[in-house]
Amino acid sequence: MSEPAAIVALSGGVGGAKLALGLSRVVAGAELLVVANTGDDFEHLGLTICPDLDTVTYTLSGLANLELGWGRADETWGFMAALEQLGGETWFNLGDGDLALHLLRGERLARGDSLSSVTRAVTERLGIAARIVPMSDDPVRTYVRTADGPLAFQHYFVRDRCEPAVGGFEFRGIEGARPQAEFIAALAADDLRAVVITPSNPFVSIDPILELPGVRRALADAAAPIIAVSPIVGGQAIKGPAAKMMAELGMPGSALAVAEHYGGLLDGFVLDRVDGEQAEAVAALGLRPLVTGTVMRSLADREALARDVLAFADALRRVD
Repeated sequence: MSEPAAIVALSGGVGGAKLALGLSRVVAGAELLVVANTGDDFEHLGLTICPDLDTVTYTLSGLANLELGWGRADETWGFMAALEQLGGETWFNLGDGDLALHLLRGERLARGDSLSSVTRAVTERLGIAARIVPMSDDPVRTYVRTADGPLAFQHYFVRDRCEPAVGGFEFRGIEGARPQAEFIAALAADDLRAVVITPSNPFVSIDPILELPGVRRALADAAAPIIAVSPIVGGQAIKGPAAKMMAELGMPGSALAVAEHYGGLLDGFVLDRVDGEQAEAVAALGLRPLVTGTVMRSLADREALARDVLAFADALRRVD
């Protein structure tokens, strides 16, 4: 196993991957460990598909499809066209280039390789200097509670387009899942500089990581400050259904509500400038607030936010 990383970033898909890319560009590659949510992984057409893990991988390799927000750039769709012609399920799009990764991963997993080892081989092949790991090598599957019963996350998110009202979440298999080894080792390292919870959906991207057995305790014992970046800006999610979920769960759609959701886990919380008036309420929770630009439209935005977050972590550590 490699030496523990100095910065640990907990990430879901698009929003988390943007900040992970920024971090990867302002620190040395080996210093960054990106822990990707695998709760939204699922088995489809005989393949194990890892949407968040793959979004982080494509983003840090420069292969991400920026127009769609998921998958590979310059994608072709011959497989899906042929599948539709044959009457197969086509609600989950798999591009031809993307399919190669799923087939390779499936073949390696069937051979007995771990998800971590497959991911390591892929990221090294793609020239990614930072380390990307799944939150666990054991399968965890997120289900959304709805009025019609539990719904597998990708069925809720992609097939049903987030239309069912959310009543809660289940992370099946999490009780027996073990946190990925490099992740836990990094949290225990004396020279850990920061733990960054990226602006990903708190409920279905970050909570599965936090609910792995032993993770909250490891975070509480970590030497470094723990900072979350709000995925809610001006009452709206930049990407995805987080704000809709909050409303359906009876929560205010605000950055402050995200800080309250994470509770005593955090040392610092980052809000966008448009939510700056909430900084005082965040401080009343016992957290140090940082108000800065969090909307990452460009590569420069990603790098600027990464620098701000790391400077914030360093300041918190000096205070401690």
